[in-house]
Amino acid sequence: MANGGAAIPDPAMVLAWLWACERGGRPARQAVHAWLADPVGTPPVPAAPPELVTQALANAASRGWRWVPCFDPTFPQGLLALADPPIGVFLRGRWQEGPAVALVGSRHASAYGREVAEYLGSELARAGVWVVSGMARGVDGAAHRGALAGGRTAAVWGAGPDCVYPREHEGLAEAIAERGCLLTEYPPGSPPLPRHFPERNRLIVGLVSVVVVVEATERSGALITARLALDEGREVMAVPGSVFSRLSTGPNGLIRAGAAPVLGASDILDILGLPKPPPAAAPPPDDPIELAIPAGRSMTADAIAAATGKPMAEVLEALLRLELAGRLVREADGSYRRCRANPPGH
Repeated sequence: MANGGAAIPDPAMVLAWLWACERGGRPARQAVHAWLADPVGTPPVPAAPPELVTQALANAASRGWRWVPCFDPTFPQGLLALADPPIGVFLRGRWQEGPAVALVGSRHASAYGREVAEYLGSELARAGVWVVSGMARGVDGAAHRGALAGGRTAAVWGAGPDCVYPREHEGLAEAIAERGCLLTEYPPGSPPLPRHFPERNRLIVGLVSVVVVVEATERSGALITARLALDEGREVMAVPGSVFSRLSTGPNGLIRAGAAPVLGASDILDILGLPKPPPAAAPPPDDPIELAIPAGRSMTADAIAAATGKPMAEVLEALLRLELAGRLVREADGSYRRCRANPPGH
């Protein structure tokens, strides 16, 4: 609220400044926040035309999104505490304050990385934790899917509310909006520009108290998120990986620098002070096709047929049945991996 009991600006007025803030970056956002704290004189940034604001609100509403300015009571409180808070966000679904963890990592994650992200997402969600990520390919998508199987998840976008990115995650976006929330600070019509994603990462950090890096190369955006988390006083954890894998360079380096290793979901829950949920009721694998796929790896139908000695028609029928039952996941390259394998002892 403004100082001295001054009237709170109209939400549409703040939205009118969003386009200038998007172009002007952090300096523009800081100028708007300073004016909102003491709204005297001329606003610091040029406003978009009223017709553009009206169109944007109608566009967002038609897709199930609503505009939430930073002074709205439902605005996520963690975002306000950031060194560079947004002036508002578009939100679809429902955000509720509570324990939250970010699971981040490479878009080009290995089968192991995706399986770990899915397992951690599921276990954390079952324990009542918000699982937050960026809905990208690889680790992000796997984390969201795991969380949807057990609870709630939030996806922070690097594009406007009218631009699902990547396009193949349209179905995932719908499921997240139904069970959790979608969130972006970019106005309608904003494409997924490369510069948006490092900016987007600070919002992921703002929503959580712990950031977990699953897989990342030395130049991955996940490490930007980890650095932002440290700057904002969040806990940073990492999943250790093979010394022979470039995708383990990031998390292994974080562990060497002092980040706590994640050997199971209980390590994260301990940091949050939460109890471990009871074991999932899913029975252990007993189908020979499923057993042929090692945990943490993926295999093609040809490789499974060769390993089991079964006819290809029988293998394909079994793979479809196991996929529909939620026991296997079909990867983008056509290979298959097990779904949410629980590490021994966790």
